[in-house]
This record gives sequence, C-alpha cells and structure tokens, in this order.
Amino acid sequence: MSDRAAASALNGAVFAGYARIRDIGPLGMITLRAAQDLAGLAAAIKAATGCAIPPQRGIETAADGKRCAWMSPDEYLLLMPQADVPAALQAIAQALAGQHHLALDVSHARAVFAVEGMAQSVLAKLTPTDFAALAPNELRRTRLAQVPAAFWLEGGNATVICFRSVAQYVFDLLSHAARPGTEI
Repeated sequence: MSDRAAASALNGAVFAGYARIRDIGPLGMITLRAAQDLAGLAAAIKAATGCAIPPQRGIETAADGKRCAWMSPDEYLLLMPQADVPAALQAIAQALAGQHHLALDVSHARAVFAVEGMAQSVLAKLTPTDFAALAPNELRRTRLAQVPAAFWLEGGNATVICFRSVAQYVFDLLSHAARPGTEI
C-alpha cells in the first residue's frame, strides 16, 4: 500500500430518497487473520481497537467508535480512523510477535456506505438476509444483488462494506432501492 492517505471511494457521494445513502469517506481498516485460540489475540485486538474479540458474526464497538468485526473463524476486520492504522498495526505486531498471523491495512481496498433511515427496507430489496433472525450487533456477510458485501444495523440505519472495485455499482444499487416506489 502507498503512503498516501486513503481517499473516499466515491468522493462523498450522497443520494436522498426514502433513505439517505452516503459514501462515508476514508476509513481505516485492518484485516487480521489468526487462529481463534492464538495466545495474545485478545490483547492484540484490545490494543488496536479497545474492543474485545467479538462473538461469531458479531461486531464490537469501543467507546471511541473503533470497531472489531468477526468475519470468519480466523478473520477479523478492525475499523478505525485512517490516522490510527499505523499504530494499530504496530500494536498487533507487538502483541503477536513470533506467532503465525497476518495483519494488513486494507483501507484502500474497501468502500463503506451509510444507509440512514429505513435501512432494513433498502437492504431487503438487495440481499437474501432474514432480517427477523438478525441479532443486535450482528455483522452479516452476504451479497447485494450479485456482489459480496457485509453490513450491520444500528437502529434504523446500516453500515455497508464492499470491495472498492464495485463501489459505484453498490452505491447505485442502494440508491435505486431507496427510491420511493421502486421495486427491484
């Protein structure tokens, strides 16, 4: 990854329909791959984000807004301000020194959108998720139309993460689904 700061995937694009779709701009993200029982894993995540290890399909939020999301049995996604990524990577390296793990800055590889208001209605048009079975603080890895994405709900809002290469497509899908009277 280059030393330049992460840029917004869509330059802060916003769509206002019955829900507001917003490119939230640059966000620091670290993919941490490590065995669940790796000594020091909890300390590494705590040092990097202030969060505990989340349960399966869970997302934990620290008091300062940093997050740790469970992505798979050996993968976590750490979310934080972009400026905090170098220190977080260093904290992980120290906590897991000499142990098999992978920690990478993936800030430039992802796009993040806020779906503000009526998020469940918007997402229900695009994903096969059973929203009745979705628990509070549960991260859902799924697809939006035909592309991989992850999201979690907070009240009537959602945060959606996708690959940067499909950012415009996902923004357009979300925007179309948020138009009043639109069926997909």
